[in-house]
Amino acid sequence: MIHVNGGRGESSYASNSLLPRKVISMTWPIAKEAITNFLCGSATNFPTTLSIADMGCSSGPNSLFFVSNLIQQVEHLRKEFHKPPLEYQVLLNDLHGNDFNAIFTSLPSLLESLNAQVGGCLGPCFFSGVPGSFYGRLFPAKSLHFVYSSYSLHWLSQVPKGIESNKGNTFIGSSTPKSVLEAYYTQFHKDFSMFLKCRAEEGLVEAEKVDAFNIPNYMPSPSELKAHILNEGSFSIHCVEVSRINWNFYATEFQSSSTTTSTSDSAYLIAKNIRSVAEPLLIHHFGEAIMEELFCRYTKLVDDHMLNHKIEFVNLTASLTKMN
Repeated sequence: MIHVNGGRGESSYASNSLLPRKVISMTWPIAKEAITNFLCGSATNFPTTLSIADMGCSSGPNSLFFVSNLIQQVEHLRKEFHKPPLEYQVLLNDLHGNDFNAIFTSLPSLLESLNAQVGGCLGPCFFSGVPGSFYGRLFPAKSLHFVYSSYSLHWLSQVPKGIESNKGNTFIGSSTPKSVLEAYYTQFHKDFSMFLKCRAEEGLVEAEKVDAFNIPNYMPSPSELKAHILNEGSFSIHCVEVSRINWNFYATEFQSSSTTTSTSDSAYLIAKNIRSVAEPLLIHHFGEAIMEELFCRYTKLVDDHMLNHKIEFVNLTASLTKMN
């Protein structure tokens, strides 16, 4: 079962989620435009209740960061249209092992801060945790106004079948056979199509262990993403945008890694970030005993690579509208 490291320790996702937070901020204009277009189109029939779902919410500060921004934008538009306060239903989804308690603990301070930021007139907000896979139905039909997902849809529902020939790799690598690449693509196609179908209905280190371990993860290209959305047929595409962020995500501009903070510092922070996400999956397969040594070696590999290469995380952001 895939989930991030819970709690607030050094290896927790809550303490190592700056990269996703930066990407959420970078891509916020797309979400802002989407909710603005939706509410402006409903100006004469402005909703009295807004139902928002975050698919793959994880735990930690990012879980409520996007929702907070979205509610503030809705409140701004509500006042512009001279509408009374809304009721908000916020549905936070992730797999059963997610640390939902960490999210709920932070709700009182979030609501207090939100109410102050919107001038003390925030309507009732109802938050619910919804454990389960988003590759299936989670909500009643036609119950959602706005669905958001960040750093989640590249995770597949399972490791693809028929990839035993991917020896020496835990994922897609330079030596991965074409048949394995096609197996990952096929699994992504199946999962993503199911995700769109369900949201449309709801919306508005042993060698042997390494060879047996594969990460259920696939990053589609922009053209693949567009093709799947169009072929599935439930949504029209408003935009698909590519954003890039340096592996040294503390840098303010993309530049050679060697000219920013030391690569050793950056490699350590990157390894902590990856560990906060991947460790539960690794422990399930390899056991806990090797984790410190594994990530010590991984930090060294990242450091060596960053000395001579500029490395970026590439992110796809899509804004979709359900078709009538």
